[in-house]
Amino acid sequence: MPIKIPNDLPAKAVLNSEQVFVMTDERAVHQDIRPLNLLFLNLMPKKINTEIQYMRKLSNTPLQVNITLLKVDEHISKNTPQEHLNTFYKTFEEVSDKFFDGMIITGAPLDRMEFHNVTYWKALKKIILWSSTHVTSTLFSCWGVAAALKVFYNLDIIIKDEKYSGIYKQYLSTTVDEITRGFDDSFNAPISRYCDFPVDLIKEKTDLDVLASSSVTGLYLAVSKDHRQVYVSGHPEYDADTIAQEYFRDLSAGINPEIPENYFPDNDPEKIPSASWRAHASLLFGNWLNYYVYQATPYDFVNR
Repeated sequence: MPIKIPNDLPAKAVLNSEQVFVMTDERAVHQDIRPLNLLFLNLMPKKINTEIQYMRKLSNTPLQVNITLLKVDEHISKNTPQEHLNTFYKTFEEVSDKFFDGMIITGAPLDRMEFHNVTYWKALKKIILWSSTHVTSTLFSCWGVAAALKVFYNLDIIIKDEKYSGIYKQYLSTTVDEITRGFDDSFNAPISRYCDFPVDLIKEKTDLDVLASSSVTGLYLAVSKDHRQVYVSGHPEYDADTIAQEYFRDLSAGINPEIPENYFPDNDPEKIPSASWRAHASLLFGNWLNYYVYQATPYDFVNR
């Protein structure tokens, strides 16, 4: 089944060219089913690219998912046309009285900054708290994980001097959970962050179930006991070349980054990388939508 997106969203043409099943508003009105309603808070700078990446993953299930795009504030984006934001994105005030089956809060390039210095921190904190009562299950990604840990557990962000960048092997814990059903015991995941999530600290300071981690990059996947919050510290949505784009961007900016780990063939940035995490990413988003959202959400929002 498809995801339902606005008729003119740029992601539609890209996904159609890849034979990804998407449905526009016009066709969806003829579907006599109760679709899932998912709120997507996009904090990444290149919002159109991020939309496409996540929608690829969300479309790979037998469920129809209606996507509502959300912006956190009225900040003028340097990387996304303002017309795109005005046309397709809602403000929090426009959705705050509604209930959603699922929500995704993306990462953001803010992982070298303390929360109180983030211009929209107050607004984001309000949205995260709201999600705990208005969303059946919310998935936090990368810096979004740090933000949620601060809101729900008062854990301050831990900032590393060197960036985790590359493809890192993650290992399942012995905890059996539906969201990791079908996962291999170990799997690859893209990591791109300065913030750190030590597993021992997460276990000591929170009541989360740690489901996957790495001895190098720390926590990868954790969930709350009631499955209302899902914490994914990497970027399973990334395309094969996304980390390469970030690496060359940092090179051009004079940051002198390390070559991403386990990413370029023969560790040579001149060679084209390939994705080794698509199967895991597909399972992760599919299991989340099925077990944590579809199987748990009420049919009737009004009387929930």
